[in-house]
Amino acid sequence: MDPNNPVVQLCGQGMQAEAQGRADEARELFHQAWAVATDDFEACVAAHYVARHQDTPEGVLHWNTVCLERADRVGDERVTGFYPSMHLNLARANEELGNADKAREHYQRAADCGDDALSGPYRDGIRYAVAKGLRSTSESEALRELLAKLCARADLTALGLLLPSYLGDLGGAQDRVALLTALQMVHAGRSLPEDEQAILGRAITEVTASAKD
Repeated sequence: MDPNNPVVQLCGQGMQAEAQGRADEARELFHQAWAVATDDFEACVAAHYVARHQDTPEGVLHWNTVCLERADRVGDERVTGFYPSMHLNLARANEELGNADKAREHYQRAADCGDDALSGPYRDGIRYAVAKGLRSTSESEALRELLAKLCARADLTALGLLLPSYLGDLGGAQDRVALLTALQMVHAGRSLPEDEQAILGRAITEVTASAKD
């Protein structure tokens, strides 16, 4: 984005104010950005930040919807990288309002276009957040129980094997295979207490079944 663009500048100032704990000033700067926006691209950028400072879930949903609508109107490479974040924000807003089906729809759309996000920690953060959202409706109960026990014991070896594939699991075939492979590696190591080894066996069964769906 053009750093000399007035909307970009105002949003940047708003983010600085937000980081310094000046929420009211940040909110005002973001609304100023919306007021001075002259096209759909600028309006998309401004709406994204206005959504951050809403007092109600309905307000958050409204402004994130506006953000997506304006991006769709732009329809070119300037907004391609915005879509994973936009769908993630819409998923969270719908989830907070109890709109489970819409939330899952947007989580899935965020997963489908996740590679369009800027590579690096930004993309990884979106991927982990989307994976967490998708897990909220389809996670293996046995795997959740196992991870809780491993965390309680601080079993770093087992956690180191499982967490990368677990945190990034978007439910696709490759992700399911990666998670299942990690689970099988821990199982083959036979390093867990007997009760956890049994839970691990159930987790493998559940993940295998979900990979066939």
